[in-house]
Amino acid sequence: MGERHYRVLLVLTHPVQYMSPILREMSNHQKLDIVAAYCSLQGAKPELDPDFGMVVAWDIPLLEGYPWLSVPNRSFWPGLGRFFGLINPGLWKIVRAGGFDVVVLLTGYVCVTFWIAAVAARLKGLPILFGTDAHDIECRDGSSWKKRIKKWLWPRLYRLADVVIVPSSGGVNLMQSLGLPPERVALTPYAVDNKWWIEQAAKVNRSAVRAEWRIPDDARVVLFCAKLQPWKRPHDLLRAFAKANVEGSYLIFVGEGPLRADLEVEAQALGLAGRLRFLGFVNQTRLPLVYGASDLFVLPSEYEPFGVVVNEAMLSGCPVIVSDKVGARFDLVCNRETGFVFPVGNIEALAALLDEILPAKERLQQMGNLARERMADWSPEKNIEGLINAIETAMRIRSIEGGLRQ
Repeated sequence: MGERHYRVLLVLTHPVQYMSPILREMSNHQKLDIVAAYCSLQGAKPELDPDFGMVVAWDIPLLEGYPWLSVPNRSFWPGLGRFFGLINPGLWKIVRAGGFDVVVLLTGYVCVTFWIAAVAARLKGLPILFGTDAHDIECRDGSSWKKRIKKWLWPRLYRLADVVIVPSSGGVNLMQSLGLPPERVALTPYAVDNKWWIEQAAKVNRSAVRAEWRIPDDARVVLFCAKLQPWKRPHDLLRAFAKANVEGSYLIFVGEGPLRADLEVEAQALGLAGRLRFLGFVNQTRLPLVYGASDLFVLPSEYEPFGVVVNEAMLSGCPVIVSDKVGARFDLVCNRETGFVFPVGNIEALAALLDEILPAKERLQQMGNLARERMADWSPEKNIEGLINAIETAMRIRSIEGGLRQ
């Protein structure tokens, strides 16, 4: 007999540039027959991104190379991130009549659609996987009342899943701290298209890119690549860079957002205008040029469930500095080998790290090489392997529980 083939329904909020390559890999796997059900097509066509404050059109294919369907959103107030922003009743019929072996919910529980799909799957007797990228119960806005609700809700919520899939070992630890048995928590590494990133990094002409930036070849370039939003704390990096004041160093901000004007004003006040570059929004196919022409990547966020920009930087041979709130630190950032971890908001500590590492050219290169090597087993293949293991565990649990009820 051949290997078991699993028909899987993946319920997703909308197409994401990081997820599409993984879905293509899944669709080619001999043990998987997937269908991606999108509750919104936001991101698949040019439209206003409220966080960037501009119309964004990704320059990579988001809907090619794998089976997908669009489930109409019947919300009167459509949008992501709101409980009533996604209401997709068509999922009920898809789950109940689609002939699936398992349903994977990647929408997050704070939307009506999650509960439509979860109830339909439960009544059908299908195994259910919940996906979450959380590694702690903190809220992005720091709300204490939301945190109290999470403390009460999450131990009950995640027990509704046959298996919870998480992208980092921090997520594994969190789920187990909530009382979930180890066998009902599965690590599915949050990966990007490793092969593509490595290939693109090898093509980067650092001198040409730096000439475009008006930065000398022998300069040290520090990179921030994220939306310029408060919880990303770009001001911390700006102030730490000014405090370190390493000779021959430059700071690059890639991304748009509401803090850009404030950053530009503060940079002028700190006397950094000549050593600072704002590149604005950079599309996906040009990001390898940005990482490849930089020496050090910094992500000082106060809220960052994972941070796949860390994957991108490390695959490009760029060592990283991240705050202790960045989820990628658990598995990717080996302190003082592939990068550094500092206490969030501690500008003094971040400045000290910049002062330590930026003058050390050979050490930067060595750490960059180690960063790329670390990514070898944090890949789409490992993500899919983790998902298959989770599916098989969920089906085994469902079979055992079904037998006990008979």
